[in-house]
Amino acid sequence: MKLSRRNLMKTGGALLAAPFVLKIGAARAQETVTLKLHHFLPPASNVHQRLLTPWAKLLAEQSGGALKVDIFPAMQLGGKPPQLYDQASNGVVDIVWTLPGNTPGRFPSTEVFELPFVAAKEATVNAQACQEYGQTHVLKETGDTQLLCFWAHDQGLIHTNKEVKTGADLAGLKLRNPTRLAGEALAALGATPVGMPIPQVPEALAQRSIDGCVLPWEVVPSIKVNELTKFHTEIPGSPTLYTATFFLAMNKGKYDGLPADLKAVLDANSGMAFAKKAGEMWDSVGAEVRAAIETSGEGTISTISEDEKAKWVEATRPVHDKWIEDMKAKDLDGKALIATAQALVQKYSSA
Repeated sequence: MKLSRRNLMKTGGALLAAPFVLKIGAARAQETVTLKLHHFLPPASNVHQRLLTPWAKLLAEQSGGALKVDIFPAMQLGGKPPQLYDQASNGVVDIVWTLPGNTPGRFPSTEVFELPFVAAKEATVNAQACQEYGQTHVLKETGDTQLLCFWAHDQGLIHTNKEVKTGADLAGLKLRNPTRLAGEALAALGATPVGMPIPQVPEALAQRSIDGCVLPWEVVPSIKVNELTKFHTEIPGSPTLYTATFFLAMNKGKYDGLPADLKAVLDANSGMAFAKKAGEMWDSVGAEVRAAIETSGEGTISTISEDEKAKWVEATRPVHDKWIEDMKAKDLDGKALIATAQALVQKYSSA
């Protein structure tokens, strides 16, 4: 091929442009932001594998590799689960996944979804209801961080080594509870609630220091509850006995310091977008875990009757009444918050 003047000019232009392209690429590489995300469950857990890891990958893809999230499970960066929120607030880490219920009373508005028989059976409903509710009622309690999402899991059920069919079967059983209000509900039903973070549950079950626990299906295999208990008791329909709520919270200074384009990527994948993905994960994984246990025959799955559920609803009503009174001391209208939460659960149940 002849090297014409025109071709020479094209080739020369390309050669001149190449260093510029390389400089842009190098500059972009230097601008890469890496965030540390800290949480309490093991790396084999479903939340780590099927929610947080895909989320980090999505942020990297949509930012062209400029926004990277390194995830540290199982409290690898130190501290205990109840300290996670403060780790984000104080800048020890950039982002945390944690339960507001780990610090009882600190985030009172979040507790409404943790009251007995308020939340739906489905996580997709609870997650979206919480996120919408949080925009009005929770942001003022989390102003020391950037709250990326507030959501809740699906139905919580009871896992024990004694079959539970009625409230009488719960009498005296020491059951691990995830939140203050779940504990009060269990106490109202005759059980002895024992508060402890999830990582402590396997050892407590193995040593028989507790008789069982209340957990959603999703987390059961990651902490071997299916191996350490024999009976799994579900509550029929919605509303369900309890749920636990979660925060994905970010250090405020780190968030504010993000370049505008990276902040836009993070915002687009937070809030309701993240809540929907979280809800879908809990529902799909929960169904998988339940089916696996049922197929394996390693445990007995049962559901209390509707009549028995009605008795449980009535027995736990004082938990609502006490919470409403407690909220008055915090200048919150607990009755109105319950009505709001119930309306949002109904809204997303009908969606």
